[in-house]
Amino acid sequence: MPTRLASCSCGRLTATVTGEPVRVSVCHCLACQRRTGSMFGQQARFRREHVVVCGASTEFVRIGDEGSCARFHFCPVCGATVFYRFDEMPEMVAIPVGAFADPGFPAPTVSVYETRKHGWVQPPPDAEHIP
Repeated sequence: MPTRLASCSCGRLTATVTGEPVRVSVCHCLACQRRTGSMFGQQARFRREHVVVCGASTEFVRIGDEGSCARFHFCPVCGATVFYRFDEMPEMVAIPVGAFADPGFPAPTVSVYETRKHGWVQPPPDAEHIP
């Protein structure tokens, strides 16, 4: 099983994961665009028992369009988000793919909120596309 390390910019908050992600997705919602400072957010979900977090984090809670609750954990020093959890999926931990700094990371298989996608962004054609 592969082991990967996700880290904030300063290295004080890390998440070590074992195994492959359960799901890799991109989200084009406006909240993810604001949170990442990019045109979309990309996350990999792992089973909670396969993730070990080290370091202090600050939590930001966001209520989604459908009332779901996401708890983003970011480094209190550099501000980079390293992991987040969804109240309706306590068995999962989501990690921004960019936190791995691994160009060989698996491509997304799901693309959501495509109605808010920037026109020039092209998710993988074989991914599941959700408007």
